[in-house]
This record gives sequence, C-alpha cells and structure tokens, in this order.
Amino acid sequence: MPDILTVTLNPALDMSTSVDHVRPEDKLRCDVPDIDPGGGGTNVARAIHLLGGRAKAFVALAGYRGQQLAGLLAEEGVEAVPFHIEGETRLSLAVIDQSSGEQYRFVMPGPRWTAEDAFRALESIADHAPREGYVVLSGSQPPGVPVHFPTQLAAAVEEADARLVLDTSGPPLEALLEVGSARHHVLRLDGTESETLAGHALSSIGALSEFAHSLVTRNVAEVVVLALGAEGSILAQDGHCWHAATPEVRVKSKVGAGDSFVGAFTLALSRNATWEEALATGVAAASAAVMSDASTLCLPGDVAQLLPEVVVTPL
Repeated sequence: MPDILTVTLNPALDMSTSVDHVRPEDKLRCDVPDIDPGGGGTNVARAIHLLGGRAKAFVALAGYRGQQLAGLLAEEGVEAVPFHIEGETRLSLAVIDQSSGEQYRFVMPGPRWTAEDAFRALESIADHAPREGYVVLSGSQPPGVPVHFPTQLAAAVEEADARLVLDTSGPPLEALLEVGSARHHVLRLDGTESETLAGHALSSIGALSEFAHSLVTRNVAEVVVLALGAEGSILAQDGHCWHAATPEVRVKSKVGAGDSFVGAFTLALSRNATWEEALATGVAAASAAVMSDASTLCLPGDVAQLLPEVVVTPL
C-alpha cells in the first residue's frame, strides 16, 4: 500500500496551449492543447508517480469533467480515491504568448460544497490515511468548505496515526494562526503568502528565516517551508534552518513547480531522507518543473541532473 495520500478538494482539468500573440477582440487561433489532470494534490500524486514512487490521490470529482479527469489519472497509472460531489469540475487554461514568452493563466470556479460534503470528506480522508504515512493537502479550497478545514484535517490525520503536509493559501492559511489550531507536520507557503501571514514585507533571507522559525515556535507546524521562487526554498525545524537553491535554469512554464516540490519532498521523507535531503530534492524537482513545457511536471532525468547541483546552506 502507498504510504502517501494526496488530497485535492478543488481539482481542475488543466488545458495548456500557445498562440502567436494575445490581443483583444480577435479570434486567437491556438495550437493543439495539452489536457492534464490538475489541482494541487492531484499534481503532487502525479509528480510522485513520475519520480518512481506511489501515492493514492483522494480527489473530489463532479460532472463530465470529473469523469474525464479520473480517466486521465488512470491513463497515467495514478490510483485515485474518488469523492463524488454535485456540480462540475473546474477548468484551468494556460496560454503562452509566443511573441513575448509570457504565460496567461485563467482559472474557472469549481462547484460549491455543502457543510455535509466537507464532513464526509474529512471522514473519508481519515479512513484512507496511511498509518505512519503522509497525507498531503494541497491546493485551493472550494467555496463552502470551512476555513478551518485544514485544522480539522490535521486533527483527524493525527488520530489516524499519520502526518499532514499542508500547502494552501488565502483565508484557510490565515486561520492557522488562530488560537486552538491543531499543529501540522509540515506547512509550505510561498513568498506572497508568507508576507500576508506576517503582516509586513520580508525582504531578506534572514527575515524569512526568522518568520519561519516563529511559525514553528507558535506550534502552527513542526516544520515550515517557505518557497522563494528562483531563489529556492527555506526550511525551519526545531531550532534549525536551511536554505536550498539550484543554479539558474531556463524557465519554460511555472505551472506545477510548487506541486513538484511537494511531491518530491514528501516522497523523500517517506524514504527516510533527512530534512536537508528532502529540501534539496524538492528544490531540484521545482526547478525541473519550470524547465518543462506547458503543464508538464518534474521529469526524473532533470531532477537527477539538478540534485547534485543543489546548494544547501545552514542559516
């Protein structure tokens, strides 16, 4: 049985294409699109599969696009745990302007959940949580899901004797600072999310390191990872802190970089890697993902090539 369960409450069909130039009013004749199963946890499971690991993907499916997404996961060999809801799974569109190299990303809304949907999801995830393994909650929350869902899930996962890796944003992330929140095993957030949570700018590696330590000290998470884009990532844990980065790579598409990090990082942990080793693996996977076209995730060959070049520095 896989010892990683990924959770996607708001999956999407990811459609990626390109056009010679993005301009208003005209009909834009695009290239043949790539269509992939998307959403945070879904991509994490796919990245783990690409890197030779195994993960089950708990994924909320709705309507025709939900069926299509499930079929695409099956084609890739990713085992799904379907969670059926009313409505229609959302669509995400990424278009590259060939004249400038810029990428435009359009994300449609997903179905609205009820309180009963959220309760059923908590119970189902807890039932499928791998004992002494990892549950990864990644991606946005659908409308209607309580902002405290990650905290509720952290408690349910702990009771199931598993560990929660959380990568979320917006109000659910901000709610983690409220009194009484359950402690998460790993919390990952990017630079913008870090500054939102901190309430002020974090303009240096030192400031970011201090903020990451503060979240650990406040028992928000045992481990905090701050993603810094091209500058790599910072990890804080129990009085220790490291910064990891790869040499500069050519960026083709930023889609899936964060999910590739989380997938490679969690897979490394499941294989008993140290925190430094898991951080380096995640950073290599994130850089590998941006080297790939469209919504393609980290390719194993690129990860293997980049990993020896990752520089991990104690802070």
